[in-house]
Amino acid sequence: MPQFRTIDDLAVAGKRVLVRADLNVPVKDGRVTDATRIERLAPTLEALIAKGARVVVMSHFGRPRGVDPSQSLRPLVAPLSQAIGGRPVAFAADCVGPEAARVVAALQPGQVALLENLRFHPEEENNDAEFARQLAALGDAYVDDAFSAAHRAHASIEALAHLLPAAAGLNMQAELEALGAALEHPQRPVIALVGGSKVSTKLDLLTFLVSKVDRLAIGGAMANTFLFAQGRPVGRSLCEPDMADTARAILADAQKRGCEMILPDDAVTAARLAPAVVTRTVGTGAVPPTAMILDLGPASVARITAALDASKTLVWNGPVGAFETKPFDRATNAIARKAAELTEAGKLLSVAGGGDTVAALNAAGLTDRLSYVSTAGGAFLEWLEGRTLPGVAALEAASR
Repeated sequence: MPQFRTIDDLAVAGKRVLVRADLNVPVKDGRVTDATRIERLAPTLEALIAKGARVVVMSHFGRPRGVDPSQSLRPLVAPLSQAIGGRPVAFAADCVGPEAARVVAALQPGQVALLENLRFHPEEENNDAEFARQLAALGDAYVDDAFSAAHRAHASIEALAHLLPAAAGLNMQAELEALGAALEHPQRPVIALVGGSKVSTKLDLLTFLVSKVDRLAIGGAMANTFLFAQGRPVGRSLCEPDMADTARAILADAQKRGCEMILPDDAVTAARLAPAVVTRTVGTGAVPPTAMILDLGPASVARITAALDASKTLVWNGPVGAFETKPFDRATNAIARKAAELTEAGKLLSVAGGGDTVAALNAAGLTDRLSYVSTAGGAFLEWLEGRTLPGVAALEAASR
């Protein structure tokens, strides 16, 4: 478990506190269409406000090349204000320099300002030391509440944490504690459920998990590659034949380490991926040449839910079927419901994350019923792969 300061360890009354947020939220026609990340930031801001801090929020947004009005954070002022109970939020048209300094200087204790997009300055992504010093000049303390950006060695994430008293925000703290409980010192047995489309994109994850968990269940299109590697027919399903040797090596490593691999026993197939298409459930040894595997079958779901019953900790990344198109969301939903029931009964610690996983859980209305659901895509995946995240490492260094 990483060692880091929390906001309770900082004396912030009357101080300028720079809060690194991830406000890279979807915006359409100037309106935020999913405010989840803003809502998760709100408790940290409210805690700092209650302590009398002068709160300065900074974030990236999109991938602008220089100043780009279409990538401005200005449209986020209103939803950010709404998330903290309607308190006014001042806006600075730059994140460094005279304009930022003017807005920050005008803040009174308990007030909040939002700085313009950090990525309007290329120095941000270059982890430029001078740019970090310009940011540091605006604050007396630093709080990182952007776990979803912690895998980036950027100036506002890595360099800045070394220049001011630094701590994790409440969302960052919750994320690190949940992931630590799931993988670093978990209650065993531990089951990992990994879905998605390609083995190649999750090779490091699978290799790492085999050494960490007691059971590893594979779903989604990536399971097709494992089936293919075992000589089972996959028809016209999405598959990576060139990864077959890799899949066999993962299976062999799992056997060597005593990690039980759970691969599909049956599958829901169809001639094409489309709503209301005619489906057929078959054993994974009998997939027709013209069929596509699009979801786990009931026997596979029963095997995974039984494994959940026999486990104490679940780590989940990736849906197990083409959940965006009904009826191929059934297996993902059934597994999620079982995980939710066990979690609520106090029998399972369940940690899930990744963009498609969150979307599937949201669609099923089950997000709030698991122990922790991470909105961090790349950072969540890299943490599960056992990598060192620059943002987390910087907070650890700052706590020494």
